[in-house]
Amino acid sequence: MRARVEQARVARLATVGLDGRPHVVPCCFVLSDEVLYSAVDAKPKSTVALRRLDNVRAIPWVAMLVDHYDDDWAHLWWIRIDGRARVIDSGPEFDHALRVLAGKYEQYLRNTPPGPVVAIDVTGWRAWP
Repeated sequence: MRARVEQARVARLATVGLDGRPHVVPCCFVLSDEVLYSAVDAKPKSTVALRRLDNVRAIPWVAMLVDHYDDDWAHLWWIRIDGRARVIDSGPEFDHALRVLAGKYEQYLRNTPPGPVVAIDVTGWRAWP
């Protein structure tokens, strides 16, 4: 499971707002030890004050889904990682997150993400098959 997650280029981050509504967005991410990091990057957005950040601050329990589709259904798989998320705006862990993200995504070397980092302390793994 870990190797598949480390090699994946995109995941879907699921959060829940105070209104109880789910919110799912695709994101770039990296796994470092037992923490997943995802940054608010420079891809076009109307603001860096994103709903996912508000949701994490309100209800920190999240899930991240990594999956693979193939027309040959014998090759399908998914991995869900559950955890407790935190929003980090600065400091040593913020700097570490940006370093490990830049190690995975060349785009982050050229254009450092301007926004906060979501850090997810992993509490569980689920997979199929």
